[in-house]
Amino acid sequence: MDKQQQIQRTARSFFKCKQEIKLDKDDLGMITSSQSLAYAISKFISGVLSDQISARWLFSIGLCMVGGINMVFSWSSTVAVFAALWFLNGLGQGLGWPPCGRVLRKWFEPSQFGTWWSVLSCSMNLAGSLGPIIATVLAQSYSWRTILSVSGMVCVVFSVVCLLLIKNEPKEVGLPNIETAAKKTKGGSSSDDSTLSEFLLSPYLWLLSVSYLVVFGVKTVCTDWGQLFLIQDKGQSTLMGSSYMSALEVGGLLGSLAAGFLSDKAVAKQGMRIYGNPRHFILICMMAGMFVSMYLFRVTVTPDSSKMWILSLGAAFGFSSYGPIALFGVIANESAPPNYCGTSHAIVALMANFGGFLSGLPFSTIAKHHGWEMAFWIAEITCVVTTIGFFLLRNIRTKMGHVSKKAE
Repeated sequence: MDKQQQIQRTARSFFKCKQEIKLDKDDLGMITSSQSLAYAISKFISGVLSDQISARWLFSIGLCMVGGINMVFSWSSTVAVFAALWFLNGLGQGLGWPPCGRVLRKWFEPSQFGTWWSVLSCSMNLAGSLGPIIATVLAQSYSWRTILSVSGMVCVVFSVVCLLLIKNEPKEVGLPNIETAAKKTKGGSSSDDSTLSEFLLSPYLWLLSVSYLVVFGVKTVCTDWGQLFLIQDKGQSTLMGSSYMSALEVGGLLGSLAAGFLSDKAVAKQGMRIYGNPRHFILICMMAGMFVSMYLFRVTVTPDSSKMWILSLGAAFGFSSYGPIALFGVIANESAPPNYCGTSHAIVALMANFGGFLSGLPFSTIAKHHGWEMAFWIAEITCVVTTIGFFLLRNIRTKMGHVSKKAE
């Protein structure tokens, strides 16, 4: 879900390199916002499509599309064209993650799925962190047009490589499929496919969606507004605000990996079941950690607070917020019927994007009229209420769609 912000930061790095084109803040905002909107739309559509067509082709087409648009972007010179091309770039970017999630589900056991999902998530964080740095270094020797053009060509080449090397499922290389083998071992039905109505009427799908909306919204509140809160209300320096954000991202990287690894251990020990999910314990603990770290951040931080304490709170919030973000995607994918696992992730991710939207203008309006203290208090209450609700419903039927009488 943070892919949008990483893309925006990379785009700004390129824009800062140019000298011959005059772009003001409104122009940059329109260009980057066009991509964010397209990314959200495309990610949802891609999730649905990944259940219908080859994930290998879908991913490769998206990567090739991004590369081609980058090259065309480097030849352009007007704001309108920039915005249109970056919107198309967002559409291409959105084709990436859902096919990856589907391929992971096909290739890895449930007790390994969360770990590899987290590792793949971290690869995006790594690219988002290194991309602007590499672009800035290269900009000292090459023009922004050359950098974009070369990066586009690299994307196109790798799209061909991915098309040749990625395999949708084990049976394409003569190996037994994970899901088929599991069904034979348990003596289950040969098909767990459900109808669309059975899938959409699953209460667990909407419990995950609402919870993800809140968690992602609260996380975005801290990443977008935490720095301002520190500077304007807590009397901290700009450097401290930036350091807090860095600590949050580092904590988030570790939290994502820990959530996947620890929840996989729980799955390996307890096994998957129809009611409840072994990953729920880690998920609920981390959601509670979000509330505690936010509360301490709001209540204990003063102009005289220890720098180490502030950084520790940032790392703790990042750890406890990025973990659930990784787990919601894993759980949505693995709990859905095989024929709707991509659609399941697309729905909960769309709800998360809506949560990110609510953390923007609506949240800033509350802060404008009632102050940052009240705004962050509302975010805390929303987080703890959602955590309690999820805890009370932790043993709900987690198997979405049709379940045979024999399995129940």
